[in-house]
Amino acid sequence: MAERRFNALTGEWVIVSSGRLHRPWQGETAAPPALEPQWRADCHLCPRSRRTSGAVNPDYAGVYAFDNDFPALPTSSSPGSSEPLLLREPVTGKCRVVCYSPRHDMTLATLDSRAIAGVIESWTNETSVLAVDHAWVQVFENKGRMMGCSSDHPHGQIWATAMVPTVAQREDERQQRYAAVHGAPLLLDYVERELTLGERIVVANGSWAAIVPFWAAWPFEVMLLPRARVDSFESMNVASRDDLRDLLMHTLAAYDRLFGVSFPYSMGWHGRGRTQGRHWQLHAHFYPPLLRSPSIRKFMVGFEMLAEAQRDLTPEEAAARLRAVVS
Repeated sequence: MAERRFNALTGEWVIVSSGRLHRPWQGETAAPPALEPQWRADCHLCPRSRRTSGAVNPDYAGVYAFDNDFPALPTSSSPGSSEPLLLREPVTGKCRVVCYSPRHDMTLATLDSRAIAGVIESWTNETSVLAVDHAWVQVFENKGRMMGCSSDHPHGQIWATAMVPTVAQREDERQQRYAAVHGAPLLLDYVERELTLGERIVVANGSWAAIVPFWAAWPFEVMLLPRARVDSFESMNVASRDDLRDLLMHTLAAYDRLFGVSFPYSMGWHGRGRTQGRHWQLHAHFYPPLLRSPSIRKFMVGFEMLAEAQRDLTPEEAAARLRAVVS
């Protein structure tokens, strides 16, 4: 089978070519990471460790957040330019680091329910404060060295920007256009359609659903979507927070069981920023690179970089394989 699928959220297309999954593989492989100790003296994110900046981490017991010592977004920036072919503008913001746990050997997937609830609470508090002075707040995590993570300690980041970034702007335009035509949030209609079909659902509960999107580009890509109107972490009620905690636990545990390895990924949350309207729905993207085993990953190169995204494993098959290992 080969076909193109349209991404209603971004306006992009992806080619699905399931026959390519059976081609022989002689490319790069990567060994699973070694087991980590509970604490490492040379880890800049462990409790009581000294960071490169000279600051010493407190002996924290739960979630610990601090300003990034090497922020990508400065508080002041160079002047812009209006020259049409060399257009530039200042960029400012704030970068935060969020350590999920004091234990170096844990991941978001292996934390207990109380600890994950603490991470969700931290995301909520951090975004609430940063949103006051910034147009966009991006919660994200790069997990694993395969995804370029510079520290094995369980942590994520939050970047707040004075402008709305490209991907968020594209999603906003598509959601706004859909709501104007259909009178409902795009992602709210989408999650209900997927729940009706069932074939791309990984796991769902009363408030949330984990779905391999119809338009997924990465092999085991997953979106987390609320089943009611929820535009930000702050707008969740108690039941929705509890259900999100449970959904995270089941989804991330399934990732780890799939190939028997701590699953690498890039993950990010898109909540309504200061300039978005009621058409916006809070949602998370998980982009894991593993394709066929713990050592074979999907590379976005060649045609994908120069023409259009292409995937070898159908979203339906990926969802079925994840669903089979959900506890």
